[in-house]
Amino acid sequence: MALRDRLPGLLVWAAGLGLALTLPGSVWKAGPAPAFPGAALLPAGLAVTALALGAPALAWAGGPGWAQRRSLALLEAPPDLVWAALTLALWPAAWGPPGLAGWLVALLAAALPGEVRWLAQALPGERPFPQAWGRRAVLRARRLVLVRLWGRWLAARLPVWLTATLVLERVLGVPGLGLDWLARVAGRDRRGLALWIGVLALLWLLAPSNEEA
Repeated sequence: MALRDRLPGLLVWAAGLGLALTLPGSVWKAGPAPAFPGAALLPAGLAVTALALGAPALAWAGGPGWAQRRSLALLEAPPDLVWAALTLALWPAAWGPPGLAGWLVALLAAALPGEVRWLAQALPGERPFPQAWGRRAVLRARRLVLVRLWGRWLAARLPVWLTATLVLERVLGVPGLGLDWLARVAGRDRRGLALWIGVLALLWLLAPSNEEA
């Protein structure tokens, strides 16, 4: 992608970075920057890996027809609060508090159906072609589309997954990446917030090269 095509996005990220560096914060909540929740990195990495690989794999297997699946739509409809409450209600007491493991289960339950439907809607129609050429041609066509879409989809959805974790982390009482983001906004941690925005901007910049691969 040419620099001219990236310029509007670069301006948006630069504006976000400038706002982070000049953030006034909450005067009533001034204090030291919170400690980064390092224990949340492994579960977050597992969640992102499961979503990044599981959703395209399911969309590849199901095809564009899954975009109209009522079962997926019903699983996608409940808000994150419902999945967090169900995790608390169904978690065996003998296992102790759900913690980060429960957070991982709730996030996958809340996010995976919607991501599968999103990807399925992006797949082109298959009738009459490539369906007329057989199952092998159909799967190959789906794979080519998903490979080209994967990078941009992942870069676009990561910030959404980050903010979606706020509700789950609060209900389940775990220190996670979403709450870390919120704490740095409230605590006027300009450097920490700028680092978050820089990482997300880097993902956006890398997405076109992934898409064109």
